Amino acid sequence: MARQYLEKGLLVPDHVITQLMVSELELRSGQHWLLDGFPRTLGQAEALDRLCDLDLVISLNVPFETLKDRLSRRWVHPPSGRVYNLDFKPPNVPGVDDITGEPLVQQEHDKPEAVAARLRRYKDAAKPVMELYRSRGVLHQFSGTETNKIWPYVYALFSNKLAPLQSKEAN
Repeated sequence: MARQYLEKGLLVPDHVITQLMVSELELRSGQHWLLDGFPRTLGQAEALDRLCDLDLVISLNVPFETLKDRLSRRWVHPPSGRVYNLDFKPPNVPGVDDITGEPLVQQEHDKPEAVAARLRRYKDAAKPVMELYRSRGVLHQFSGTETNKIWPYVYALFSNKLAPLQSKEAN
């Protein structure tokens, strides 16, 4: 069900993604896990609250133009689902899949105008979620444009947060 929205470049509706995530997380009861991109809305955050208490929320603040540029440089090989990025993982021959030699396409939702609209919708929906987690004292934000510059700070936070969890489990 979620795929039909993703293939069109749309955000998956709350009720669909929430049902999917809650079902998966219930299977992992008693385990530690890391979520990427969930929750994005207050409705999703409320559903997650009914399931667990979050230890840590990380927000990576990357400038709008940087995100738009990166996402709009994505091309795919539809039959296989292979994804190329003209900056980070370009095909060996421009416009051609490395394995089959078939043409790559840029999906409508990866075109700059569509990416910009999607990012604006995400920002509007996510702002109240960030405020919620900030008010609870679990939100940690990192800003930048390069993974190798942001990652050491994220890693240090994880290391400090996970070490106490591991110590508790050992007892």
